[in-house]
Amino acid sequence: MAYVDGFIVAVPKKNIAAYRKLSTACGKIWRGYGALDYREWVADDVKVGKLTSFPRAVKRKPNETVVFAWITYKSRAQRDKINAKVMKDPRLAKMMTGQKSPFDSKRMIYGGFTNLVKV
Repeated sequence: MAYVDGFIVAVPKKNIAAYRKLSTACGKIWRGYGALDYREWVADDVKVGKLTSFPRAVKRKPNETVVFAWITYKSRAQRDKINAKVMKDPRLAKMMTGQKSPFDSKRMIYGGFTNLVKV
């Protein structure tokens, strides 16, 4: 059964082009190791809630937007194998060193999810 890693991040609006470039490169790495799908979406209709919301979750600042994303795998076991390979990939290491990240990874929220409903 399919398995998904989901995440949300706050990205400064001025960094969206750099984030897209990084995200596209990362997506190619994940897909190259067997991920079924890699998608990232930028907020369009995301309001700050009274108690909780995507903006509150990532502590979005006024000059930032929210990106919502997921990576789909065949199974949890496949995800674990793929992520182990991705984390050792020299292309990813090169992207993560020597340059300033276009987002604050400390405010990233992520996790793995099993399927509940498919209609």
